[in-house]
Amino acid sequence: MTSIAPIVDFHSRTLSPAEKQVLMDKISKAKTSLILDHPFFGAIALNMPTLFDSTILTACTNGKRIKYNPDFLGSLRDAQVTFLVAHECFHPMLEHIWRLMGRDPQLWNIAGDIVINQILTTEGIGEFIEGGLLDADLYNAGDGNTDSIYNLLPPQPKGSTWRFTQGGIGDDMEEPEGSPAEQAQEQAEWRIKIAQAAQAAKMCGKLSGNMERLVGSILNAKVPWETLLFRFFEKATSGMRTFARPNRRFIQQGIYLPTATGVQLGDIVFAVDCSGSITDDEIDQAAAEVMKVHEELRPKNLHVVYFDSKVSHMDTFGPDDDVTVTSHGGGGTAFSPIWDYIYDNDIDPVACVVITDLVCYDFGNEPDYPVLWVSTHSDKADFGEVVMM
Repeated sequence: MTSIAPIVDFHSRTLSPAEKQVLMDKISKAKTSLILDHPFFGAIALNMPTLFDSTILTACTNGKRIKYNPDFLGSLRDAQVTFLVAHECFHPMLEHIWRLMGRDPQLWNIAGDIVINQILTTEGIGEFIEGGLLDADLYNAGDGNTDSIYNLLPPQPKGSTWRFTQGGIGDDMEEPEGSPAEQAQEQAEWRIKIAQAAQAAKMCGKLSGNMERLVGSILNAKVPWETLLFRFFEKATSGMRTFARPNRRFIQQGIYLPTATGVQLGDIVFAVDCSGSITDDEIDQAAAEVMKVHEELRPKNLHVVYFDSKVSHMDTFGPDDDVTVTSHGGGGTAFSPIWDYIYDNDIDPVACVVITDLVCYDFGNEPDYPVLWVSTHSDKADFGEVVMM
């Protein structure tokens, strides 16, 4: 295993125009090298704007642009800069930015770096940066899969910030911007970029078999609605949770949520459309996912509200209760009674999830808490975020 060292802090400073130009020339030279020798990565890198930030350790990305520490960048040889640019582009390519899903950000970054550095080294892209994360044994033990490698890593020391070997590429993923739906759209746009870049590289005869297979696995992967549901709760409850390694029962199901430590989460509302247009199987499917969220987040109360043209019933479950969901009602559909019922019963939810087909003209006024529509039919809503089942 690679050794671990504490993070070194860099202080912010202003670059002179001459210093900035030298660094921009290094980045341009690296992108040119990628275009000529590895056009797949070159096409991706051309679409990534460059920023300089001396408060970060090495480099980082949120999928929209790449930030570089000017001192770190200036210390690298040209081939190492090429490696660095390709490395940062690889994180959003492998969707590491959007697949954190409540996992330990530090360990997730480490797992991603092990995968990326091994692939770049095998493909002969640039020059590996000494002190970075390169562990062929761990890469092979996890079958080159970031999720599997993450589960093989030891937890980091409590209350400390760690990274693998000083001087390497670590801590280089920032939180994605936008709502869960916007993040899903950004993932889709990245897949278009990847497909176009792969096609261009293949036409030049410069896309290896390994990279072609990797691209195929990325493009064929689906973003399930359950993932978007967890992202919604992750965003809605940000600042209320602290990280602890998730229960292995949830890991095995591909679910990673911040464990309930510190301040208890408030109330969550799960509203079930019982108008007759939602099948029992669809209700059961959505209910099963909310039960997982309830068990892991352990909110103060989970309120299950049943509605059609009016609210017919509500069940409330505490953090230690077993959640059950059954259908009630069977009339038309109106959403405004949900918000009225929540208000009239003095419920102050941190978030509300509504399972429905969204075939309704009465949305009412937007409430002052986040709303996620889990829809079986339409993707149009007057407010809130929509994910399709």
